[in-house]
Amino acid sequence: MTDASPNRTTVWSTVKQKRIRIIPRLDIKGQNLIKGVQLEGLRVVGDPQKFAQKYYEEGADELIYSDVVASLYGRNSLLDMVAKTAKQVFIPLTVGGGIRRVDDVETLLKCGADKISVNSAAIQRPELISEISSRFGAQCCVVEVQAKLFGKGQWMALYDNGRENSDRDAIDWACEAMERGAGELLITSIDRDGSRKGMDLDLLSRISSIASVPIIASGGIGSLSDVCDAVDRAVVDAVAIGDLLHFGRASIPELKEYVTQNGIDVRL
Repeated sequence: MTDASPNRTTVWSTVKQKRIRIIPRLDIKGQNLIKGVQLEGLRVVGDPQKFAQKYYEEGADELIYSDVVASLYGRNSLLDMVAKTAKQVFIPLTVGGGIRRVDDVETLLKCGADKISVNSAAIQRPELISEISSRFGAQCCVVEVQAKLFGKGQWMALYDNGRENSDRDAIDWACEAMERGAGELLITSIDRDGSRKGMDLDLLSRISSIASVPIIASGGIGSLSDVCDAVDRAVVDAVAIGDLLHFGRASIPELKEYVTQNGIDVRL
């Protein structure tokens, strides 16, 4: 008997009931907001807390703070920044970088984070995902998949901010992360990061079609229409944006107005 149940793509394309989340992504090195291309050539943009406050006031749905050198140096230096931001910004805050143990998660949550994002430590010890999910709930555990194209239709999962290749298929790793208890997946295309060439819709579509949890797409947004493409063609639940917002090429109100006019429901 053929399974007649609709897949995720069919449901979403026929009944657009979800509100897509617009999430500024703030990559941080030391005390600076930075932005690179393909996770390299990092350029200082400014004070991350000022940008976070601005995005909150403009209507961002959530924020992502990511310490891009935490794994390299074996520590997360965002505790004070998270605590100060949480006192002024009242939207969900996801924090990633250098999280190796459940105790690290507890410390960040006490500082004001709402969710945490793991990549390097989870690839090296996948049990960490289950430990976080069991103790704090799946909604707290975001697993970032840093995917790089190594051949037609073949992406590998990288870690340590794209410095190391795990030799694991990125889509297989996304599936394992969900099975182990990830509540969300943050899919970062290394090839498209900072390129302004649009998101990797093939990668996103393949993961979205099998996903049982929300998908946050990251990497490559160069125009407002790229957001619509990610939602309509790749069926993602949220879009993490850096370059487009950080360099003032668009504001969150402009973005939300544009996608609304194109039939996508967002929080206004």
